[in-house]
Amino acid sequence: MTKPIRPDKVALEALSDQLRGDVLLPGDPQYTQRRRVWNDLHDHYPAVVARCRGAADVMAGVDFARDHDLQLAVKGGGHDYAGNSSCDDGLLIDLSPMDGVRVDPTNQTAQVGPGATWHDFLWEAQPFNLAIPGGPPQSGVSGVTLGGGWGALSCKYGLTLDHLIGADVVTAEGELVRASENENPDLFWALRGGGGNFGVVTSFEFQLQPVGPKVLAGQILHPYENAEETLRFYRKFSADAPDELTVFLLALRLPPLEFFPEEHHGKTALCFVTCYTGDLAEGEKVLAPLRNFGDPIADTIQGQPFLDFKHADDDAVAAIDRFYSKSHYLDELSDRAIKAVVENIEDLPGTVTLVGLMAMRGQLTAVASDATAFPYRSEGYEFDVWAAWSDPGSDEEVMDWARQFHRSMTPFADGRVYVNMLCHDEKERVETAYGDNYERLVQIKDKWDPDNLFRRNHNIEPSAADS
Repeated sequence: MTKPIRPDKVALEALSDQLRGDVLLPGDPQYTQRRRVWNDLHDHYPAVVARCRGAADVMAGVDFARDHDLQLAVKGGGHDYAGNSSCDDGLLIDLSPMDGVRVDPTNQTAQVGPGATWHDFLWEAQPFNLAIPGGPPQSGVSGVTLGGGWGALSCKYGLTLDHLIGADVVTAEGELVRASENENPDLFWALRGGGGNFGVVTSFEFQLQPVGPKVLAGQILHPYENAEETLRFYRKFSADAPDELTVFLLALRLPPLEFFPEEHHGKTALCFVTCYTGDLAEGEKVLAPLRNFGDPIADTIQGQPFLDFKHADDDAVAAIDRFYSKSHYLDELSDRAIKAVVENIEDLPGTVTLVGLMAMRGQLTAVASDATAFPYRSEGYEFDVWAAWSDPGSDEEVMDWARQFHRSMTPFADGRVYVNMLCHDEKERVETAYGDNYERLVQIKDKWDPDNLFRRNHNIEPSAADS
C-alpha cells in the first residue's frame, strides 16, 4: 500500500459538498463522540469522520477513501470486541444516522438501515408480534447479521443471517448494487457470515418470524457451590429441549440488587437464561424440570413481551465501557470440561464479566455449512468469556485472566471460533473462523474487493495480497 495522500482543505470541502451528512475533523465539537466505539479498550483517531445519511453519502465516502488511499473503517452500531469500527488517520464512515426500520406486517418483512440497533429493530417489529434472532439491544444490526447472529430465539429460528433476503451494498468501486438469491448471488452468499469484507451494506431486508405477544422468559440463578451439578443438569436438559426453547447458562458475579439475598451479593452464581417461543401453557410444562432443579437463588421466569425480556439487563452493563472476549466451540460438554469451568469461575474479575455456554442445536444446526458463508452448523456448545470492566488500570489483569481461562478450555475445544467473538489479538484465528468456506470467500473477495479496501475487519485477504 502506498503512502496515504492526506486530504487537503480543498478535498475535504469537496467531500462535504457531496454529503448530506456531516464531515467531522479533529477539533470539531462532535468529533470525539463520533470517533468513539462501544469498547473503550480501543481508542482511535480517524483523520475524517463522514456521517452518512444515505447510500449516496456512503458512495462518496468510499470513493474518497479509495482515491486518497486512506484506511477505511465502517461503524454501524460500533459494537465489536476488536475495535475495528474505527481507525487511526483514515476515514471513518459513520452509519449511525441511517437507523431507520420499516416493517411490512402483511408480508412480514423489514427494511433496516445499517445504523440501526436491535432495540430500534424490535421497537418497530414487536408491535406486530414479529422478530428474528439478534444481539443485545444496544448492539448494531449490521455487525451481528454480517458475522452470523445468535440469541434468545436461535434454537427456534437459527441465525440472524438465515433471515436476510436481500441487501443494498456499496462496493469498493463506489457503486450501489443489490445482493440477493437472484441478484449477485455470490456476494449475497458472502455477506451472510463473511463480515464487512465485501462492501458497505446500506440497507438490510429481512424475512420476519412470529414472536409474541408474549414469550415465557427470564432467569434462574443458582449458587456457585452447586456449579458442577448445575452444569451437568444443563447438559442433560438442553439435549432434550424442544426447538421452541433457547436456554443459555451464564456464570456471573451477582450485583447488590434487592431481589438477590444479601449473602449472595458479590459472589459467583450460575444463571439459566431462558426464552420459550410458543404456547405459554406448553412452555410451563417444558420449563418445569428446569424450575424444579436444585434450590435456586432467584427465578424471574414469566410471560412477558420479548422486548422487555431483551432489556432486562440494561442497568447492569450501562456503566461498563471496556470489553474483551475469548471463545471456543466444544463438540461436547464433558465432565472434565465442566470441572475446568468450575475451577475458573469462582473468582470472576471485572465488574460484569460473564462466562457463557450455549447448546448449539435446533434450527442453528438445520442449515448446511456451505449454504452461507457461516461455516459452523454442527451440534455442540458455544463457549464464551465476556470480560467487562471500567478501570483502565485493570486491563492486563482482566485480559490475562480471560486468556488463561481460554487456554484451560483448549483441550476440550474443536478448534473452531465464531467470528463475531474474535478480539483484536487473534489474527491467527481469522481463517479458522471462516472454516471450510474460506477459499470460496477469497475468490469472492478477489472479484469484489481485489485491492482490499475493506480490510478494517476480521480480514479475508484477496489473492493479490499473497503475491
